[in-house]
Amino acid sequence: MTVAGAAAAPRRNQVPLGIAYMVGSTVMFAGGNAVVKWELATYPLGEVAFGRTLFAFLTVAAIVLPRAGWGVLRTQRYREHLQRGLSQFGSMLCWFLAVSVLSLGPATAIGFAAPLFTTLLSIVILKEKVGIHRWSALIVGFVGVLIITHPGAGTLTYGALFGLVNAILISTVAIAIRRMSMTESPETLTLYQMSIMTFCTAGLLTLGFQGPHWGDALMVALAGVGNGIAQFWWTRSLSLAPPSAVVPFNYLSLVWATILGFAVWGDVPTPGLLVGSAIVVASGLYILWRETIRRRRPAVPAPQRG
Repeated sequence: MTVAGAAAAPRRNQVPLGIAYMVGSTVMFAGGNAVVKWELATYPLGEVAFGRTLFAFLTVAAIVLPRAGWGVLRTQRYREHLQRGLSQFGSMLCWFLAVSVLSLGPATAIGFAAPLFTTLLSIVILKEKVGIHRWSALIVGFVGVLIITHPGAGTLTYGALFGLVNAILISTVAIAIRRMSMTESPETLTLYQMSIMTFCTAGLLTLGFQGPHWGDALMVALAGVGNGIAQFWWTRSLSLAPPSAVVPFNYLSLVWATILGFAVWGDVPTPGLLVGSAIVVASGLYILWRETIRRRRPAVPAPQRG
């Protein structure tokens, strides 16, 4: 084990702290999403998107730059950062459009289809081999998505379609992160992502702006700060503990979204949402479990020739 590996090992063994960071990030994400849905009923989408993204960027910069310095912005992969930032921007737009139409619970549940699309894109882009277990989990997961969206004559709403496009775009971002993380730190990836998204959402202000009430402006600012903190906590969680220990707690976002949807808007979860969500979550956890088992399995040495 290298010196860096020996130093990283104790950090990755802080499982309780990693779980605490992951749970905290889900609360922050859910609360921020609820604020976005509330404000979209009054203000233009571009205005809400810019306000939240700007304060999220400022929060991330305030956390990262004092620790890492301006050297964190050094990179040789400007084009890849731009592509990933634009994908994240498109994903955010689709999410805003979805949550403006759908209840928080269904919108969040559809977003959990992202790991399924990520696996499919890994096959196409990264040429990864996928066995029967992961293929089965993918098929079962898509069945869960179909139950949530209940497509049919006049039933597949625009909100559900935007939610699915959001999940697909998030998958492309995940693939890009997987490819870029060999040379780029999480801090570099996050700062470039947030700066590109802030620039893009600023352009949306040309499509409409309404002078906000100070209370609404404060809520959007707090949602942005919460989003920035949630991004940092989510990354911190994965640095403190193995993904297999903390990622399952990310599904608590669906619980918080359902509770907030009922408490604020009176949205009662339907049987289709509950059943479909359970199937999607179970398929995602199964893929995570299979990946964990596969990585822990020791390699079989090649037979020695006499």
